[in-house]
Amino acid sequence: MNTQTLSLRRNLGIIAHIDAGKTTLTERLLWKTGQIHRVGEVHDGAATTDFSAIERERGITIGAAAVQAQWAPRDLAAHRLTLIDTPGHIDFAIEVERSLRVLDGAVAVFSAVDGVQPQSETVWHQARRHGVPLLAFVNKMDRIGASFDRVVAQLADRLQARPLALGLPLGSEAAFDGWVDLVDRQVLHWDASGSLQRRAWTDAEALQWQPQRNALVQAAAELDDALADAWLAGSPVDAEALRAAVRRITVSGAGVPVLAGAAFKGKGVESLLDAIVDYLPSPLDRPAVTAASGEDTVQLPPDAEGPLAALLFKVTHMQQGALAFVRVYSGTLRVGDRIASSRHDARRVGRLVRVQADQVHDIEQAEAGDIVAVMGWKDAISGETLSSLQQPLLLEAIQSQPAVLAWRLQAGRAGDLIRISQGLASLVQEDPSFRVEADAETGETLVWGMGELHLEVMVERLRSEWKVEVQVGQPRVAYLEKPRSEAPGVVGRVVKQSGGQGQFAHVVLDVRPRDDDAVEFSDRIVGGVVPRSFIRAVEQGVRAALQDGPQGHPVVGLDVVLVDGQTHAKDSSEQAFHRAGMEAVKAALAQVGTQLLEPVMSLQVLSPAAHVGDVVGDLQRRHGRVQAIDEREGRSQVSGFAPLAQLQGYSTALRSMSQGRASSTMQLHGYAPAQ
Repeated sequence: MNTQTLSLRRNLGIIAHIDAGKTTLTERLLWKTGQIHRVGEVHDGAATTDFSAIERERGITIGAAAVQAQWAPRDLAAHRLTLIDTPGHIDFAIEVERSLRVLDGAVAVFSAVDGVQPQSETVWHQARRHGVPLLAFVNKMDRIGASFDRVVAQLADRLQARPLALGLPLGSEAAFDGWVDLVDRQVLHWDASGSLQRRAWTDAEALQWQPQRNALVQAAAELDDALADAWLAGSPVDAEALRAAVRRITVSGAGVPVLAGAAFKGKGVESLLDAIVDYLPSPLDRPAVTAASGEDTVQLPPDAEGPLAALLFKVTHMQQGALAFVRVYSGTLRVGDRIASSRHDARRVGRLVRVQADQVHDIEQAEAGDIVAVMGWKDAISGETLSSLQQPLLLEAIQSQPAVLAWRLQAGRAGDLIRISQGLASLVQEDPSFRVEADAETGETLVWGMGELHLEVMVERLRSEWKVEVQVGQPRVAYLEKPRSEAPGVVGRVVKQSGGQGQFAHVVLDVRPRDDDAVEFSDRIVGGVVPRSFIRAVEQGVRAALQDGPQGHPVVGLDVVLVDGQTHAKDSSEQAFHRAGMEAVKAALAQVGTQLLEPVMSLQVLSPAAHVGDVVGDLQRRHGRVQAIDEREGRSQVSGFAPLAQLQGYSTALRSMSQGRASSTMQLHGYAPAQ
């Protein structure tokens, strides 16, 4: 593949708060590009990217789905777009996280009525953390209460973005039917069917809208030196010069182009497709990826002839079999290749496919810049680095938040035990934020997830996909412990010097609490009284002991310092020092005691104004704290914090107190002393 071909690629995600219209927009993008010939609606359970039975039943996106499309704006060559439609609910944040980890750009969708919502902020900051350039699309411009200007202002105020509005909406609410294109000096009109007509500005329109175009040029000039030079010199800025400047600004992350439309009615979709091609980066525009090669690091540009480096970022199971989604950063992946894996023995690429929602199409190879899937790897692990056997490499891993809520599961029928185990193993393989363990006290199965909806979906999948009866028991919250005070000079000693191989280790630790929830281990050993290999064993023992504190929960928020120790010439070993480290930490925690910490959730409730009093009163009864109440077009958004343990069944209670008219979102805010 040459660079010209690679420059025609766009790998992008569609991200937003739940119900902002991501899936509807993706459906219209596929329709306008000719990939589908009939539009499927989310509320009918017929959207292309919401193809699982649970997604169609609930009307929400649960798993990120990939689709391919082609688009050629103006007189440019056709560009190949790989789009990933991501979930909007916080419980499925891992799907957004691993998608943004491998994508080159993203379209952030905002409701023109609701503006920047809580999950909008979350996914926005996820994208910024990964350095992913963004476009903003203000959707639902045809709804009552829609305001383009308000959303643009919120982008600046709440997200600290530098928004560049590329046009002006014509009409508002039900009368929205056009867009003033400030870049190309055109007017776009949509009829009732969503068909687009373009025309140049008339002389009168040029007088009316030239000041807004000048404001756009000036705002862009503040972020781009080349445009600033032309602007200050008084040179005319034509469409190509402005488009090139906005592209540089977008790719660098300095600013965010903003467009508007009404996806459900097909309005604004062509403009967005043009903007995706014009402003979002190709793989060539992104920084070279960094990979570890032994003790060194290497920079890998997107070169099909370079060393193979690919990240396996998602595993899913479809009717066709197990699919391992892969982003190729460098080199070429071919059918029949034997390759190295960072998490597994050498693998063989048996079948390589492009994925179109729930359909697959065989290909012979994938090159740098491609997002494809390998079929048949039943033991694939999300986060694997794939590279050549001759030059093994390691890419940055995918991070996931720790699970905060557990349910107890029991098989409804004795004969289902094996199938439940198989189903849970499959779900864990697909979702790194889902965890399964056995309760040490009762032997019951615990499934850990990001919230009630996450666990509900997992249990539904067990029932529908694995045909088993599952009973759900009392929820359990992920508590933590923290030492109450300092414990200096705590001794851990292991001595066994009679009969057979001896064991000897002596360590002295200082244990101090810290303000955050990190665990740091260091040593102040001088004179080599404890060899380096034994120091590593002490750290491993310390960290093992902290997995189960005096109250039965992981211990966090402490510094552990190895200050002294003793060894024996014959009887000391790594095993002995591992055990000594464990004993010293357990002794320190028993000496000072631990404080129980509980997860506290950040909660946002959108409710009719008439029910705000009930919502606030209920939140206070749950030991919650109201932070703010914002009025929005006859509805109120209540923001606050509450302990997760007090929020069991909150969604059901909220529906009951608001006659089904209120909705809520929550995410982990942090840990605080248990009440």
